[in-house]
Amino acid sequence: MDRGKQILFFILLSSFVLIGKAAQIQLFEDKYEKLAQRNTLDQQTIFPSRGLIHDRNGEVLVYNKPVYNIEVIYNQLDEKMDTTFFCELLEIDKETFLNNINKNWSSAKYHKSIPFTFLSEVKPTVFAKFQEHSYQFPGFLANIRSIRSYPHQNAAHLLGYLGEVNQKAISESDGSYVLGDYIGQSGLEKYYEKTLRGTKGIKHIITDVLGREVDSFNEGELDEKSIPGTDIIASIDFNLQKYGEELMVNKRGSIVAIEPSTGEILCSVSAPSYDPNVLNLDEDRGKAFQSLLDDEINKPFLDRTVLAKYPPGSIFKPILSAISFQEEITSPYKYVSCPGYYEYNTFRYNCHNHPPTGNVKVALTHSCNSYFFDMVRKVIEKESYYKPQIGLKLLDDYLYKFGLGRKLGIDNSYEISGFIPTPNFYDRMYSKEVNGWKSTYIMSIGIGQGELELTTLQMANLATIIANKGYFYTPHLVKGFSDNLNSIDPRFTFRNETGVDSIHFKEVIKGMEHVVTYGTGINAKIPGIKMAGKTGTSQNPHGKDHSVFFAFAPVDDPQIAIAVYVENAGFGADYAAPIAGLMVEKYLNGEISPYTMKREVRMKELKTIKEPVIEDSEL
Repeated sequence: MDRGKQILFFILLSSFVLIGKAAQIQLFEDKYEKLAQRNTLDQQTIFPSRGLIHDRNGEVLVYNKPVYNIEVIYNQLDEKMDTTFFCELLEIDKETFLNNINKNWSSAKYHKSIPFTFLSEVKPTVFAKFQEHSYQFPGFLANIRSIRSYPHQNAAHLLGYLGEVNQKAISESDGSYVLGDYIGQSGLEKYYEKTLRGTKGIKHIITDVLGREVDSFNEGELDEKSIPGTDIIASIDFNLQKYGEELMVNKRGSIVAIEPSTGEILCSVSAPSYDPNVLNLDEDRGKAFQSLLDDEINKPFLDRTVLAKYPPGSIFKPILSAISFQEEITSPYKYVSCPGYYEYNTFRYNCHNHPPTGNVKVALTHSCNSYFFDMVRKVIEKESYYKPQIGLKLLDDYLYKFGLGRKLGIDNSYEISGFIPTPNFYDRMYSKEVNGWKSTYIMSIGIGQGELELTTLQMANLATIIANKGYFYTPHLVKGFSDNLNSIDPRFTFRNETGVDSIHFKEVIKGMEHVVTYGTGINAKIPGIKMAGKTGTSQNPHGKDHSVFFAFAPVDDPQIAIAVYVENAGFGADYAAPIAGLMVEKYLNGEISPYTMKREVRMKELKTIKEPVIEDSEL
């Protein structure tokens, strides 16, 4: 057979084979006919469950609740769909349908080929009915997700809330977020977003021409499982948190308690607050959010523990004492007379009636202003009367190490630094003075007034420093995680030294113990527990003074350090001190004794909310 006939034979043979195979596929087998009907490959997103939040004792503070949504891809809509039946299934009217389906396509928020939420929070029964008929409505997708829910009405500020992700977050997420996703907006939800959110999964589904699910593609080989978010173990003690919020009802102010040995925050109370459940991702959320936002008088969204700054008042005196002892500017046994006022050059300031001062222990016990005016003057004049900048710079350097004038670095996305006046600040303030400013211009900072401003968190941290005799761990709200209890940020286990030796806190602590035993803080006294504390009354030029107190207990083995700030409540001895005492007793004993029960009733009856909003609490 010549070469030409061989080629012709091969071509004919190949043709017969192909024709035979085609006949087999098209005439004798239905396998490929069925596959042809399955002509669509759908990719579904599997949303992970968000990590839960527990308190230090295992109490659940935040959990997930299923929510049923209907999403839509505009480009896949069928113009001939039965909108009347569709609206009946979802129990909505035609107007709602049109409003939800028509978007501003010129904006970056919506795209006709990307799914967006058409209807959220659909009732489970309605959702089930829609699923049965979803094949009749191409472009519409039934989606089950979860939202945050709260078994308690407490800790709204520190827990935070979720909100729909914005375009900026989507652009910066490297594909982690798409339109319609939720993201932490504040509190722990925001700071630990990456830990809590988990990882999305993908499921590949074969659907028929009517959009009905037929089978998993390739037996799920290409599918990616979702990875649940990691649970958080918060450092707070829920019972203490709840009790603090009860004591602060109808008041403006804050309470922060810290475990001195770890820096773990035991409670973080900001009042007024709100029920975190009102910001669930449902149809009423917008109204609730706006209502809270519009409350300019009470400012319930303002976390006063880290976003309000106040003059600390006399609780600053123990800190000033320890610093002056370290620098050997004065000693704990230095005698300063107090005839009822302090006078130096052009400065004169009255002091209240109290027994003779004698030393720092007695001065703290009775909160003698004269003693600490003399102390701060000597610190500022360390170099000379005519060079106050040097002394103030020295003081500022110590205060910075104490965590003042800067953010402490709490695991909260919103924290302000407070304010510590610097030499440059006063140089600008008194720029018109021919000979500049002197110690007499700024003496009020010696008693925690003037330009000095702290957050309640910083005040509680100062109590922690005294309890630890000179050091602290950065305050934090998380104790650990469900996957690894030792994986908190290393900076929270770093010991921050203040530069003041422990010996210089000895007499300060004795004085603070006497404050509670028989001094200005006696209303914080707890039977059987040795507490060291200091009262403060922060002057307020816009209204009634603010009540301040900080403390730690037990003195010999500090387990809790606390700061209480009650706006417009007057003397620290009258309100902040008893509230702090009750909080310490609740934490250490688990209950309130009959001895202090009347004090509890009185504190719960106190109301400061009727006072005009103060102007010196600033964002």
